[in-house]
Amino acid sequence: MIEPSWMLITVMVIHIAIQVVLCFRVMIRPHRDPSSRIAWITVIIAMPILGIVGYLFLGEINIGKKRIARMHSVVSMLPKFRDIPGSELKELQPSIVTHYDHIFRVGQSINDFEPIGGNHGTLMHDSNAAIDAIVADIDAATEHVHIMFYIWLVDKNGTKMIEAVQRAAKRGIACRIMADGLGSRVLIQSPAWQAMKEAGAKLAVALPIGSTPIAPLVTRVDLRNHRKIVVIDNHVTYCGSQNCADPEFRVKPKYAPWVDAVVRFEGPVARQNQLLFAADWMAHVDEDITEVLMQPLRASSEGFIAQAVGTGPTVRYSSMPEMFESLMYSARYEMLITTPYYVPDEPMQAALCASGRRGITTTIVLPAKNDSWVVAAASRSYYAELLEAGVRIFEYEGGLLHTKSLTIDGEMTLIGSANLDRRSFELNYENNILFHDPVLTSQIRERQLSYRWQSHEITLADAKRWGVARRLINNTIAMLGPVL
Repeated sequence: MIEPSWMLITVMVIHIAIQVVLCFRVMIRPHRDPSSRIAWITVIIAMPILGIVGYLFLGEINIGKKRIARMHSVVSMLPKFRDIPGSELKELQPSIVTHYDHIFRVGQSINDFEPIGGNHGTLMHDSNAAIDAIVADIDAATEHVHIMFYIWLVDKNGTKMIEAVQRAAKRGIACRIMADGLGSRVLIQSPAWQAMKEAGAKLAVALPIGSTPIAPLVTRVDLRNHRKIVVIDNHVTYCGSQNCADPEFRVKPKYAPWVDAVVRFEGPVARQNQLLFAADWMAHVDEDITEVLMQPLRASSEGFIAQAVGTGPTVRYSSMPEMFESLMYSARYEMLITTPYYVPDEPMQAALCASGRRGITTTIVLPAKNDSWVVAAASRSYYAELLEAGVRIFEYEGGLLHTKSLTIDGEMTLIGSANLDRRSFELNYENNILFHDPVLTSQIRERQLSYRWQSHEITLADAKRWGVARRLINNTIAMLGPVL
């Protein structure tokens, strides 16, 4: 029989061995910045039990080897955008303003989507108008309806969309519907999900949550498909921050209304969003929809340049922050940013500070009341440095500002699902559209300014008045940002 003292020593040795192994894994994992490595090693050593459990569940970006292999296989077999009939037409290959060419090159390096002309866009008035417009387009569809949402609720707007899909499917339109396994779990488990299937729609759950006890060890539960994609008849697409839900957002009503911005695009850029949807669909469903992707593009003698940008854990690491940073360094006199969540990595914080220091009128608008107090605290830990660099910070009072947008110089816009936080950079699948158009950018800029007018400004004096306890909490949480 082992003596209690030896039992204790044995347990301690095993425990230390586990800590050493995990610390070794932290050090050899690729694409991990030094602050992240330090944070995880500190947590593993300082919190012996919670640190080990935390790392096993959250420490590595892993969606499962089979999923990774399947997704890479699907992407490799998808047609290149340049091979789609019509993409070579002169009217779709416009000249790009020289000082923006490098930004589109960054975008092309992510998904191999060339910037393409012949696009038109309409900024939706509000969340309800966006849903009504999508429903109208579904009702007018003649070939197919493809939808992917992170959150899809069975509320007023969610039901409108469900009923539109049912109508389209019943009249023979090919409806392919995806929803995230965590964000849309209520819909997926509801009769409404089955009703769409019975009407003839094909359904898929993006990143389904495993039901076995070891599932969280095989794949991260919090790694989600955060995209919001609607593509209709290969020519119409929607891109923005809005999930399929009422602005009252009944799952978190005390933060309502959720304030979003969505753009309806017509033109070849819809095919690029289609390719992103197809990659998600074919990675989850045994159906080859290449034939839909290869339909000829419609030529247009007019329209602006646009480019879809899709990122995620199976896409090149740091691709989305590279896109944001390229835009930040390209601004010549003005940059406006709206985001609900600001938890940057060091290069992005530096890029934003550099923008302020080189005389660019730089403004960032965030929600005054965030649905995540942890994210809110982490965000405010970065305020003082930004303010000292000359960046103006506003906190929106009209609800939870959920719009993810960036405009520069009244000409270029990036809009979509990605936040300026590590979760969007490293964990989630995201989709944005980058475009150059002074007219539509001016409309989005006006929307951004309307948010600012409903906000209160945070000054450097305000940040310096925060007490020691508040600053300690904010900085401690920000220090754990790479872990959280």
